[in-house]
Amino acid sequence: MFKIYSAGNIQDAYLLQGLLNESGIETRILNEYAQGGVGEIPFTQAYPEIWLVNKSDSERAKEIIIQFDARQGHDDVFCARCHEPNPDTFETCWRCGNPLKAD
Repeated sequence: MFKIYSAGNIQDAYLLQGLLNESGIETRILNEYAQGGVGEIPFTQAYPEIWLVNKSDSERAKEIIIQFDARQGHDDVFCARCHEPNPDTFETCWRCGNPLKAD
């Protein structure tokens, strides 16, 4: 499996999963129930993640994700430390935990 997206909330994860599945792209959502554990685990490890079953679907999936984010009004914010794209609603990088927005 191949991780393709970290969602800001479980609703967005389900919406995007539905769009991907409608296009014939098989996915799984990981961390589906992890947000209930925030406080016991770091919140950066509780974001719902969409994983592709077949890595060969990644290019088509990326196009769908770009369209999904455009409809949601989200732009990616790139982490200054690890350069990973993050939804603009994230306050810290999902990958390394670096703060994304200057106070």
